[in-house]
Amino acid sequence: MRALAVLLLAAGLCAAADRGFEPLDRWKAAVLKGDESALRSLYLSGPDAVAQTPEGKSGDPAAEESAFWSKLAARGLIAINPKILERRSTTPDVMQLVLRVELTFRPGGAMEKGLVSVHEVWVERGGEWRVLITGRSDLQPLPVIRLPQPTVPNTSLYPAPAEAQRELGAALAAAKADHKRVLVIFGANWCYDCHVLDTTLRSRGVAPLVAASYHVVHINVGDDDSNSALAERLEVPLKKGIPGLAVLDGDGHVVTSLKNGEFESAAKIGMSDVTGFLERWKPGA
Repeated sequence: MRALAVLLLAAGLCAAADRGFEPLDRWKAAVLKGDESALRSLYLSGPDAVAQTPEGKSGDPAAEESAFWSKLAARGLIAINPKILERRSTTPDVMQLVLRVELTFRPGGAMEKGLVSVHEVWVERGGEWRVLITGRSDLQPLPVIRLPQPTVPNTSLYPAPAEAQRELGAALAAAKADHKRVLVIFGANWCYDCHVLDTTLRSRGVAPLVAASYHVVHINVGDDDSNSALAERLEVPLKKGIPGLAVLDGDGHVVTSLKNGEFESAAKIGMSDVTGFLERWKPGA
């Protein structure tokens, strides 16, 4: 996931607000129908085009990706849900998407769930949007997640990496004034587990606990471990994965931190893990 992100995010694109992207709707419809011709028309080929797949790199995304996605319909594909985790735009005619593509199959009687991680750079040429650069994983089983999941992920959840010190400073000032603690979460918008944790913290059963005891700060690690020095100072080892958490008091002292990537996989934790952590480290506990 990180390697594909670096390939497509290296241009330093700026974040855009949550909204739909009509060309992606057409891509989704073509995948669902298994329409190879329609899919081919949504990709570019040529000297600037790149398709990064588990098998290697190709300069012909139109052929590579139309073949992969069109074959899914024959496997019993009945639903596709491409969740936009991150979207960035350099100019009005360039759009980059980081997607979690959730797929539902019914090859016989039983239903099966699958997942493909995708990064795409769309460009508008001659009034038509097409994919110039793409990277994807293989199809894999959809992990079972017991925590609440976002229907529409917040693509602005993590502010720009440069905002980290300002955001943290404001939270520390507030915590010092009201005697709460600061919950620092290192992550990135392209990280689905980070979106799941945020959705959990905002859920009906957890939000009151968070509001009563914590100020939450999201620190963006970007695509190249931005804010790694801050993470090291707060005793959060980014090499263990994200989201990574630390709890601070109002003076900025580390009360605790997760040092072994305990929350980096939403599929490995449940609600009691989250609420247990918050209860254990709230003020006065």
